[in-house]
Amino acid sequence: MFLKFISIIKKITPSWIFNPIRSFFTAFIGPFVFAYNSGYLRSAFVMKAVTKKGKPIPWYTFSCIDFLKNRTYETKKILEFGGGQSTLWWAERAKRVVTFEGDQAWFDEIKSSMPINVELNYVSLESADINVSQVNKLLDSIGIEKYDVIVIDGLYRFEMIKISLNYLAEDGCIICDNSEGYNFFEGFQNSGLNRVDFFGSAPGVILPHSTSICFPNESFVFSSKYPIPNRNN
Repeated sequence: MFLKFISIIKKITPSWIFNPIRSFFTAFIGPFVFAYNSGYLRSAFVMKAVTKKGKPIPWYTFSCIDFLKNRTYETKKILEFGGGQSTLWWAERAKRVVTFEGDQAWFDEIKSSMPINVELNYVSLESADINVSQVNKLLDSIGIEKYDVIVIDGLYRFEMIKISLNYLAEDGCIICDNSEGYNFFEGFQNSGLNRVDFFGSAPGVILPHSTSICFPNESFVFSSKYPIPNRNN
């Protein structure tokens, strides 16, 4: 409706009047519209990653969130290193979510809000060796051989790469947040996986960063069966 209205105004208004008005609205109103519609504005005020309606979203870049939300996960198993808003987002979509958190205070805060299909585990961050040992022990006891989506967004991120590669399903993917750091590039150099980087803004965060997806050739998230989304999705 709004675009149709603008189109009509453009047709009946001389360009020397219309163009400055358009430029003004694009420069000053456009960023606010993006901030509101994406949830960026509300996320900044509540200091959590949320949509404009307050629903949880991951703290990935918006371009990566938009890509991921158009896939289906009803039968999928998710493994997360670092939990929070993203855990709730995945739980709403996936069959099962296994999450590891290393901050005791944060673990205590979020554990009561986890849905029934989430298994939230605390592991120590005392050292990388202790952290890796506890993660491996718990993963072994859980008994899931492979995960469809693995998210590295916490703990000792570089050390989680090797574990992720061991537990990745043949058609799965590994999501690495803040992938411009933590030696993610070096860690995946000889993995044989492809990589797509989603660089840009994230909910309520001033500086842009990158969320990357590493994946084998047959990864389900890059299947061409998914339609190309439009602005109404």
